Amino acid sequence: RSLVFPTKIVLRPKPPAHDSGAFNMKHDPAFTASAARFAPVMRNPGTPLHVEWFDHAEVNLSAAERRAATLGTRRTVKKDYQAAWLVKALQCIDLTTLAGDDTPGRVHRLCAKAMRPLREDIVAGLGLADAPPMVGAVCVYPTMVAPAVKALRGSGIPVASVATGFPSGLTPLPQRLAEIRYAVDQGAEEIDIVISRAQALNQDWKALYDEVCAMREACGAAHLKAILATGDLKTLRNVYKASMVTMQAGADFIKTSTGKEDVNATLPVSLTMVRALRDFGELTGHQIGFKPAGGLRTAKDALAWLILMNEELGRRWLEPDLFRIGASSMLADIERQLEHFITGRYAAFNHHALA
Repeated sequence: RSLVFPTKIVLRPKPPAHDSGAFNMKHDPAFTASAARFAPVMRNPGTPLHVEWFDHAEVNLSAAERRAATLGTRRTVKKDYQAAWLVKALQCIDLTTLAGDDTPGRVHRLCAKAMRPLREDIVAGLGLADAPPMVGAVCVYPTMVAPAVKALRGSGIPVASVATGFPSGLTPLPQRLAEIRYAVDQGAEEIDIVISRAQALNQDWKALYDEVCAMREACGAAHLKAILATGDLKTLRNVYKASMVTMQAGADFIKTSTGKEDVNATLPVSLTMVRALRDFGELTGHQIGFKPAGGLRTAKDALAWLILMNEELGRRWLEPDLFRIGASSMLADIERQLEHFITGRYAAFNHHALA
């Protein structure tokens, strides 16, 4: 099976104006609060390991890079439309703190920002006072899950926890599974696991599949996001294959990076993972989510990844149940851009503190 990115982009038929980006918050509030319009996403039950689905996959690196380079130049959104896209990006953020000096107090402040990510005057200026936007989730270490759950109680925002020896994933498997169970017991509704990069680099797909299956079982009702740490996988072919294996093992989301690698989320890597996700969906009928993380800091980054999802997968993948952005400082830049949209003036960078 060959995965070859075209050097010439063939656009899909243009969708109706409601889905094509021709919207704004005043005339189409459904875009910024539209999850209810879609059928709920079912959990990925996984499949048996089918190595033949990906074993002969090939990725054209130069074509992938050319395709990714067009995303921020061939498609642009301005004014009302850009503001609506940025609000949508905000709703898909996994607001994250994964620092060694995290404290319950810091997590509490982060959760307060998650529930009210925009100042009230900005919310009013956008016409969203009746349904103020909130972020998609708050992501913390396992020991910070309980304070986050307490701070977010009643908000509807889920708590995500990294686990399985994050970021290296090199602790013994029983310890990694115990960490998942601990986070779930503390109230985490989503678990971001890290795969064993050695298994992917050695092409030991059976071992990787078995480990992710065990992690999926340990998660129980909590959704599993599989972090591939793509900067460590070296080639786009390895990225595609690892994506397919983790989805076959039952991952509900595939995620680019821990944020701790030398190279984190890039558009060519994300394009490769999205193509794998699309191929898996065509083979099984299952909808799998995608999460870029690491190095995404600006509103411009948010727009580029939203365009990627819309062009490659369609409107359904612009909702937080199928798309997340792992970020922290990005939120401040989005708020700054939205203030500029309302007032016509840019605030100083330190005017919009994270929390």
